[in-house]
Amino acid sequence: MRLLHTMLRVGNLDESLKFYCDILGMKLLRQKDYPGGKFTLAFVGYGDEADHSVIELTYNWGVDSYNLGDAYGHIALGVDDIYSTCEQIRAAGGKISREPGPMKHGSTVIAFVEDPDGYKVELIQLGTQGSAEASKQLAVNS
Repeated sequence: MRLLHTMLRVGNLDESLKFYCDILGMKLLRQKDYPGGKFTLAFVGYGDEADHSVIELTYNWGVDSYNLGDAYGHIALGVDDIYSTCEQIRAAGGKISREPGPMKHGSTVIAFVEDPDGYKVELIQLGTQGSAEASKQLAVNS
């Protein structure tokens, strides 16, 4: 098994595509209208669906907002330079909801941005997350 995609319902597909593609640098992989069901699906990601997990943006025609609830957490993206990435996102009009820095009770360097619907996207500085550090330590001790 492998993870194929995560689906998010969006209130404005054009604004969501602008965020995920123009601000976060994903590519629109495919998009299709379903007139019988009155919805549109758009798949975005950093690589082809055959090899990468992607995000499915679902726009239900005529629905412009959703109650996000409190069970959903976030999508996480690994980045090489979290500080410059946040500056680029800010300069492109993206909303930084948590500035970069170490997470509470840990050393992983994170930041959060929000998409137009308020979904959280966590940015993680690669090489600072606990699992990577544990893997490095395990390799050193082997």
